[in-house]
Amino acid sequence: MKTVDVFWSFRSPYSYLATKRLRALSDKWDVRVRPRPVYPLAIRTPDFFAGIRPQWVPYLMSDVVRLSQYLGLSLGPLNPDPVTMNMMTREIADEQPHIHRLTRLGILACEVSDQAGWAFMDEVSSVIWSGQAWTEGNVLADAVARAGLELRELDARQDSESERLTKVIEANQTEQDKYHWGVPLMVLEQEAFFGQDRIDLLEWRLEQAGVKRR
Repeated sequence: MKTVDVFWSFRSPYSYLATKRLRALSDKWDVRVRPRPVYPLAIRTPDFFAGIRPQWVPYLMSDVVRLSQYLGLSLGPLNPDPVTMNMMTREIADEQPHIHRLTRLGILACEVSDQAGWAFMDEVSSVIWSGQAWTEGNVLADAVARAGLELRELDARQDSESERLTKVIEANQTEQDKYHWGVPLMVLEQEAFFGQDRIDLLEWRLEQAGVKRR
């Protein structure tokens, strides 16, 4: 069976907006779709945002809003942002209370199974990007439960296994860097497809590669 590796981030709106379609690929095609969480660019390359042109953020925001409307997916302001960042100065804070934990939790879910990883990433990214106060009350725990997992257990493990999990994340990033720095990034037999707008092209390539429809 062929494998599609998917490099994906909890802070990427395009990763979130692609998740349900990526999750469904293995139901449509006889292919393994392996989720491989990575840190967002803001963590991997903190000076990235300092050099972008002023048109970049306004276009990104308008594009993400219309894409969410087109796909019929909820979208609201990050509350809080998974990455602690001063949006005016574009400085990334040294202390990051959310993104490392989220990514380690994601790795643990993926280690249960690809399906568990996709369910976790789908449910958790949905609450993060819905505008809910996802760090308050039971919002995150309930999302994890909908994925068939238990947050308290995963949290204990991501804390005790943080060194090992960080190495897994870094290995994912090293593999991703061979092809592209952005997410979502899909790789089939060393051919990279960057962006949520390349899923249709990926499916075309699956058919060309002889992958059977289910």
